[in-house]
Amino acid sequence: MRQVKPFYFDITDDEIVYFQQESAKILRSATLILGEYTTKFEQAFAEYIGVKHAISCNSGSTALEFLLRIKKIEGTAVLVPTNTNFATVAAIIRAGGEARYLDMDKKTFAPTLAMVQEAIKRHQAKSKTPVSGVLWVHIGGVVSPEFLEVVRYCRKHGLFVMEDAAHAHGSQIKGVKSGNLADAAAFSFFPTKVMTTCEGGIITTNNDEEEYLARSFRNQGKRGVNFGGLHHDFGNSSRITEPGALLGLIQLKKLPQMLARRQRGYEIITKALDKAGLSYVSTAHMDAASQYKLIVHVPEGRHTDDLKKKLSGDGVLCGGGVYDLPCHKQPVFEGVCSGESYPGADRWCPNHLCPPLTSGMTEDDARYVGETLVKHLV
Repeated sequence: MRQVKPFYFDITDDEIVYFQQESAKILRSATLILGEYTTKFEQAFAEYIGVKHAISCNSGSTALEFLLRIKKIEGTAVLVPTNTNFATVAAIIRAGGEARYLDMDKKTFAPTLAMVQEAIKRHQAKSKTPVSGVLWVHIGGVVSPEFLEVVRYCRKHGLFVMEDAAHAHGSQIKGVKSGNLADAAAFSFFPTKVMTTCEGGIITTNNDEEEYLARSFRNQGKRGVNFGGLHHDFGNSSRITEPGALLGLIQLKKLPQMLARRQRGYEIITKALDKAGLSYVSTAHMDAASQYKLIVHVPEGRHTDDLKKKLSGDGVLCGGGVYDLPCHKQPVFEGVCSGESYPGADRWCPNHLCPPLTSGMTEDDARYVGETLVKHLV
């Protein structure tokens, strides 16, 4: 039976040979961390995003935590969408902050400016804890059309805005790439992401002091070029490996081609959805989108799990949702923002699905996915 899977590791035989050859050089050099490949990868990624600095680390989760620690959020509240990964909210808590959830809009699967304004007002009416900023998430690689308005509003009121860009490699709006749209950003290179380093993450910033501190935090609090016994900051062993950075360079070089194939798949699938009158989160307002996830709204009266089973029966395997269970319903965060309601997330988190959309899909695969979605959702 034909199968279209939700994950694909995009690497050619030639790239595997090159990786093997360069990895052998790394092993012979005995420089397995913080070597030339890490430096090259960081420089190349910073240039791609259009920022001054890119600081690699061991995961996107770590990148988020370090950014929030650098912003010194202890004793403050940080607004964050409830329809996000555990790691986004956990980073706020680990950095000493208080998470305050934002609801989501069906059209974008993101908060609106009005939601941000209302959440700040609601928090200030209930708590003396100041709001320090917003940790925004580009869900599925979609940059909300209101995001730049949110950034302007927050800057006017002295609040920072951080981008959780774990899904947004290459996403761009109004001529600027995600990772350079606000005060700083964190990317993930987890195996399922648009590009991968196996495990890894990276911070992007234009702030020299933030760059200096981030490099210290990821290297046990050792500042500058010091590898001796002085630990200035409460850091950790959070470095990317040299082979991981090498893989990142290989993936980054081909990222434009991978994104182009994802975009073509998105266009073919959504053409079928449009023709059938089915609803999904559009990226038409963006210059470019990573197309990490195509978020399809499940029609009223239909059940997501049942639809996934039917699609799977026809060989169309859906990936994880964004996110099936919002953070305000996660057991680990019990008590966070208790008593608040999030009707958008409650309605749409359990009622959407993400069909396969990868750089490994053929146009025929994409047509089949579109046809199969229409067959079962209409």
